[in-house]
Amino acid sequence: MARVRKRNIHLSKLCSFSCCRRPSQPSSTNEHDRIGQKGYSRVVYCNEPDCEEQIRLKYRRNYVSTTKYTAANFIPKSLFEQFRRVANIYFLVVACVSFSPLAPYSAPSVLVPLIVVIGATMAKEGIEDYRRKQQDVEANNQTVEVYDGNSSFNKIKWKNLRVGDIVKVHKDEYFPADLLLLSSDYEDGVCYVETMNLDGETNLKSKHPLEVTSFIRDVETVKGFRAVIKCEDPNEHPYSFVGTLYYECQQYALSPQQILLRGTKLKDTDYINGVVIFTGHDTKVMQNAMDPPSKRTRIERRMDKIIYVLFSALILVSFIGSLLFGIETKKDGGDYGRWYLRPDITTVFFDPRRPSVAAFLHFLTGLMLYGYLIPISLYVSIEICKVLQSIFINQDQAMYDEETKRSAHARTSNLNEELGQVFTILSDKTGTLTCNKMEFVKCSIAGTAYGCGMTEVEIALARKRGETLDEQRDIDTVESREPVKGFNFRDGRIMNRKWVHEPYRDYIEKFFRVLALCHTAVPEVLDPGKIFYEAESPDEAAFVIAAREVGFQFVKRNQTSIQLRELDRSSGEIVDRVYELLHVLEFSSTRRRMSVIVRNPERQLLLLAKGADSVIFERLSEQGRMFEAETKEHIERYSEAGLRTLAVAYRELDDDEYKRWEQEYVKAETSVSADRDYLLDEKANRIERDLILLGATAIEDKLQKGVPECIDKLAQAGINIWVLTGDKKGTAINIGYACSLLRHGMKEILVILENPRIAAVERDTEDFAEDYEIVEKQIDEGISQVTGGSSTQFGLIIDGKSLIFALDKNLIIRFMELAMKCATVICCRTSPKQKAIAAMSSDFSIAQFRFLERLLLVHGHWCYRRITMMICYFFYKNITFGFTLFWFEAYSSFSAQPAYNDWYMSSYNVLFTSLPVIALGVFDQDFSARHCLEYPSLYKEGMDDVLFRWTHILSWMFNGVLSSVIIFFLTANSITGQAFRKDGQVADYSVLGLTMYTCVVLAVNCQMALCINYFTWIQHLFIWGSITLWFKFLLVYGSIPPTLSTTAYKVFIEACAPSIQYWLTIILVVIATLLPSFSYRAFQTRFRPMVRDSIQT
Repeated sequence: MARVRKRNIHLSKLCSFSCCRRPSQPSSTNEHDRIGQKGYSRVVYCNEPDCEEQIRLKYRRNYVSTTKYTAANFIPKSLFEQFRRVANIYFLVVACVSFSPLAPYSAPSVLVPLIVVIGATMAKEGIEDYRRKQQDVEANNQTVEVYDGNSSFNKIKWKNLRVGDIVKVHKDEYFPADLLLLSSDYEDGVCYVETMNLDGETNLKSKHPLEVTSFIRDVETVKGFRAVIKCEDPNEHPYSFVGTLYYECQQYALSPQQILLRGTKLKDTDYINGVVIFTGHDTKVMQNAMDPPSKRTRIERRMDKIIYVLFSALILVSFIGSLLFGIETKKDGGDYGRWYLRPDITTVFFDPRRPSVAAFLHFLTGLMLYGYLIPISLYVSIEICKVLQSIFINQDQAMYDEETKRSAHARTSNLNEELGQVFTILSDKTGTLTCNKMEFVKCSIAGTAYGCGMTEVEIALARKRGETLDEQRDIDTVESREPVKGFNFRDGRIMNRKWVHEPYRDYIEKFFRVLALCHTAVPEVLDPGKIFYEAESPDEAAFVIAAREVGFQFVKRNQTSIQLRELDRSSGEIVDRVYELLHVLEFSSTRRRMSVIVRNPERQLLLLAKGADSVIFERLSEQGRMFEAETKEHIERYSEAGLRTLAVAYRELDDDEYKRWEQEYVKAETSVSADRDYLLDEKANRIERDLILLGATAIEDKLQKGVPECIDKLAQAGINIWVLTGDKKGTAINIGYACSLLRHGMKEILVILENPRIAAVERDTEDFAEDYEIVEKQIDEGISQVTGGSSTQFGLIIDGKSLIFALDKNLIIRFMELAMKCATVICCRTSPKQKAIAAMSSDFSIAQFRFLERLLLVHGHWCYRRITMMICYFFYKNITFGFTLFWFEAYSSFSAQPAYNDWYMSSYNVLFTSLPVIALGVFDQDFSARHCLEYPSLYKEGMDDVLFRWTHILSWMFNGVLSSVIIFFLTANSITGQAFRKDGQVADYSVLGLTMYTCVVLAVNCQMALCINYFTWIQHLFIWGSITLWFKFLLVYGSIPPTLSTTAYKVFIEACAPSIQYWLTIILVVIATLLPSFSYRAFQTRFRPMVRDSIQT
């Protein structure tokens, strides 16, 4: 494919206004005077990285590391992370104390589960960090060309770059460090950069070197280049830079326009040469790459409170046991009721002469014995479940976008359940609700509207009004012709050169010439006859394409001229016309307009401008307002249709006026002062006046596929949606109806200042008390409406000016009260600074807005339900197990004798009940994905936190206590006091313990089976496999010599398995244990159904 290089483009004459801060008032303070002071002390010796002065500064190399651990600190740091959790500290203390005589069980039986749980979590941390390490190695070992000082560029690894090196970066390569742009393959040194990795923007940004360095291209010029840069110290501000270049006894002020940041990519430029300024962790991207704040969900915070409740229960149970034990021990000093303890020769643990000491020691033993109330494997199990949930989200093909080849990406697994508890969605409009693919669809020229068909917003508006659409057609269906990207304009009066017959043909000609000339786009010839335009925004590309399709083709530009191929009306032939390019005053969010100054072939000096209608109209001359009323009416109509509008104007300049202005402008442009932006803006204002209005453009940014349906489903789920847009009020409202943000029957609440004085407010130089009072009154009126008890839904529309007042500290509480009670909030006329609040770093990313429906209503609902059910079940099974120990202690005269064998207890959370609960947390579905989307009301279960309210949690805890009561007392009364074996022997301590433990394992696993809504083979395997594993464990562990198996030796094989009473007791106890919860669930479904119960029935 042929490609013509864009040579001779001298864009160093472009003036780039700061879009990051407003122009400041003149000040005597020179920002560059700070060089050398604190915060501005960095010195770079260009092309001399080995000089003594540079080495002495000891700046960092370019090696970067994003890992949390190193080989040396992994174990201590990871252990510290694990033992920041209160539960793990408790188990560590218990493990240490288990080596003392106070322990009711052997030390290994406590240490092994703790080591397994902590080890598993550390292994997970290690694997994740190892992956980060691999990414670091890959980044550090990328190569870049560096000048070696011997007349050649050689490739070295990124990690070996040094401050002062001169590097050559080629097209589509990432910049390895923060560089000062010296030159590029373009004659004026301009280059184009993609910053998507930094700010998510896909539009290319142009960067311009200083004119004094733009000649440094080949090896010879690089070899002779020596300079010193003095600039700011490393900081995290990517859109600011203060520095000075000292070159050939001259000083040159540096700005962000000359800085290329690490992580950005070179595009549409063959190569650039640059000097390394910041390396490694000194680069701005790494300065911003600090550890993200720890985000904890509401469920996690409540879970911590539950742990504290269980610790309180543990202390209470231990205290009660020790108190009663002390009373019984004191009695032993008189009547020897417990003669078998030999109180006359006993140890301090049972000494009736010191019952208080014995009771205290018993209290410590109880703290260890009842520790099974605290689930040791809870945290690691939740982490495993969340990681697997994230994998399922990432692999969901229903959220895969074919066009961009992107799938959903869960960047963190910590917040999965929060997806099911979203109350409000905050969104930008452009590129989020819309495609960010601009198409030229309509225009107004000389008071005449051109362009046929209806936009999506117009169709939605017509439906709202109840109008018939039989004769109205979508723009896309007006004509059948080959589609052109960026151009969807249809009008027989304009197309195919028919515009030459229009009464205002001169205005039409000038209008499209402005579109063809007033821009910074660059043409690239891809194939003969096909030209591609590289523009800084899709809007600008659409204007140039529109001009080409009408007959004003932009074909070439160099540093001094722009060439168009257009129709010569006198001869009817297509001719090439060259316009001398004198100045380009670029568009910025502050100026809200763009202008170029050109000289046409007839030697006329012209200023061509396009910009926001409010900005252009206030700069019109008296003679230039001929079509102002009609154009305003058309702009209003286009805005109502959801189109993006710009006004187009021009003026003829006098040569003398231009020369005087140029001298002043060049002086301001070369200023080193901190007031440079203000001075440039002031000079631009002087020339951008007395304009003649030509018309207005209308660009459509279509809604993404499925946006209205997605928003409608989210609204049915009870989720409030806030959208920020720069559109006018009318445009914003109509787009709101088109995408279902505003719905029929919804009442609109307006907080709007009709006559904003935004510039005055920003400068804080004008009394705006009146505006404040208006906003306050509107907010109070809105609150009175939403609190009136009506079932009507409300939509709040507020403009950017009013938002400034609404966020005042004295008004923000009332504003938030109003906003939170509205189903929809639309902030119109917001500035980019106000919209920045919607650009936070994401935890989950999706390619299309419509995927939000599935992410929240399906995965969010599932994750919330899975995690909450999992946590509640964890507490249930541990309370059930832990309280059987307490009942047995009461049964055994509070002797602190555990009911079970040591290894039975230590294996409970690790082997016999852990896998089923993980399966619940990963696979369970109360409804299929189709039903979750069909019934959005299911989502309210998470919003209302139905499954994790304190009442629900306490009901699970109560069920655990009740289950323990049933298991212990029913088991004890079923097998004790009567013959258990065939030979007439009764059940002893080991038989009672084994039978109770079997009942506990079966009961809690069967309870799990009752909780599961959606069985997979994995859940069957884990539930019934855990029960089977218990019996296999009995066979294997009971066969080990009694020195190790102790009370478990041959108990199952010789005593329990042959006894029919053992099996009947198990069946009876398990059924009796499950009956209360089963009965309550049946009662609830019948008489107090939840949302899901109503849907299922």
